[in-house]
Parts: sequence; structure tokens; C-alpha cells
Amino acid sequence: MDHGEKLFWLSVLIQRRYAQICAEFDLTPSQATLLCAIRNEPRQMAYLAASLGMTKNALSQLVDRTERRDLVSRVGSEHDRRVVLLDVTPAGKALAEAVFAETSRRLPDVASGLDAADQRDLERIAGAIVDAPGARTPLS
Repeated sequence: MDHGEKLFWLSVLIQRRYAQICAEFDLTPSQATLLCAIRNEPRQMAYLAASLGMTKNALSQLVDRTERRDLVSRVGSEHDRRVVLLDVTPAGKALAEAVFAETSRRLPDVASGLDAADQRDLERIAGAIVDAPGARTPLS
């Protein structure tokens, strides 16, 4: 298996673990990611679409589904009436914090088969990848 294929399967493993965690909170991975992205402050819809790699239409549909569950709300900007911001409701905030904490706690389990030195190496390398110029979306 070459490097690209290994990264592909690592991605599948991480996505599968994340989906399991989200399901325990009765959320889709997309809903959980959306909630976590806005848990600390409201964000513009256009900004979220670009940051999450979604079309505006797809984001709008995701927001509609999440809004029906009273987890997010659309609010107008105080500075520009044309801008729509997305914010978490109190229930959405509590759920986002719980999902984020559980994901942060359990996602490292994907490396549980590694010895301590390899786990530290993986943490260092993952940090270097995430912190590399241009690697992060505008949500970082």
C-alpha cells in the first residue's frame, strides 16, 4: 500500500469514528461539524460554505434541517442587512460542546495500537500538517 492509499484509509477510519460519535448524539457528521464550527461565535453563511467546502445551496439545506431541531438560528448582521449570520441556540451550544469534547477525547483512540513514542510522533506530525501554511480553513 502506498502513502496516498494509507492516508485514504486513515481518513476513512477517522471519518467512521467521527460518524459513530455523532450518531451517539443523534447528529449527522455534517450537522456536528456545523455546530462545532459556530459554537464559539456566529459566522456568515457565505464564510461557512467556503470554510466547510460546501455550496451555498447545500449549506442552506443543512442549516434548514439543523434549524428545525432548534440547534441553530439565522440572524441578521448589525452592520450589513444583506449578511446572514448563523448562530447556535443554547441547545445547539450545549450539544456542540459535548460533541467536540467527546470527539477530542475519543478520536485519538484510532492510534491506540501504537506504542507511546509512535503516538507522540503522530501527534507531532498531525500538528505540523494542521499548522502548515494554507492547511487550515478560515475557521482555524
